Amino acid sequence: MPLKSDVTVDASKFSRFTVSEKTKKFNDSLIKTWKEGPRWYEVGAAEYRKLRWEGRTPLPKPVVLDSGVNMSIPSRDQGRNIPCRYFEPEGKKAKGVLLHIHGGGWVLMNEASQDPYLKYMADHFELTVFSVGYRLAPEDPFPAGPNDCFDAAEWLIKNGREKFGGELLFAGGESAGAHLACLVALHLLPTFTLKGVLLHFGCFDLSSFLPMVSHHELSLVIDHDVMQHFLSAFLPNTTPFQRRDPSISPFFADLRGKKLPPALFTCGSEDPLLDDTVFMGAKWQAWGNEAVVRIFNGAPHGFVMFPPGVCEAVQEGLDVTEEFVREKIAG
Repeated sequence: MPLKSDVTVDASKFSRFTVSEKTKKFNDSLIKTWKEGPRWYEVGAAEYRKLRWEGRTPLPKPVVLDSGVNMSIPSRDQGRNIPCRYFEPEGKKAKGVLLHIHGGGWVLMNEASQDPYLKYMADHFELTVFSVGYRLAPEDPFPAGPNDCFDAAEWLIKNGREKFGGELLFAGGESAGAHLACLVALHLLPTFTLKGVLLHFGCFDLSSFLPMVSHHELSLVIDHDVMQHFLSAFLPNTTPFQRRDPSISPFFADLRGKKLPPALFTCGSEDPLLDDTVFMGAKWQAWGNEAVVRIFNGAPHGFVMFPPGVCEAVQEGLDVTEEFVREKIAG
């Protein structure tokens, strides 16, 4: 009888031979689209944010929904507040609060950039979805953004029931937002443990990223050049070794003996951050914690935020996330 591995992987989820034609066509269209506009570091972060808000970048103009509510919460820094935006589930009482942390490489986007996505989660998860407008690099590099996310989580722990009728249950985000959500989950321990964390295509090793970024040959949403510029903005004047500090790279955190919240890790197999998800998910499980790692064959970076129907992975990812959230609420 052949030896059995203690770690198993479904190789079919990673194979390019099994990617659907619909997903291949979508990826080809994304590659062409991203070639049409300037990269953010070519025009500057502030100008690129303005262009994106006006719909003059490869991504469509953000859709702002009337049902979103703007507010602010106190910052640890005296004299300033943190802008936030939230959605309540339509026609239903929220069962708790999800702290949502947007992506954008710690440089782009804000709390109002993803209204339809936030509303979808509020309605389908039956949660108040609270999006934090953390400070962005390069104007405000590390640790400004993480500190704002920590402040938002701590404020929700203290005020969530009074303000929204439910407790903080989940933290989650996409890409850089997943990185920050992971830091939040670790920051709150051991005094507070979330019901779950939703970590979509996150980056967990910022010391240079795990190998996939370097050898991924497609310019599919992100690539090595883009990620290096994001890192330089977020972590200026730092060496790769300094970026291994667990306060920066959660992959290097000592998880032994820690009771971590259940985690959902999702990633597309054509995402340059694939290795970050696979390795961080395995490390989460290695020390006796629950982690669900779901790989979506052929899906690009950011897949869960694209309109449903463009490729199979979008709705599949949303459905998996909803199932995870509902399980943890019921559990």
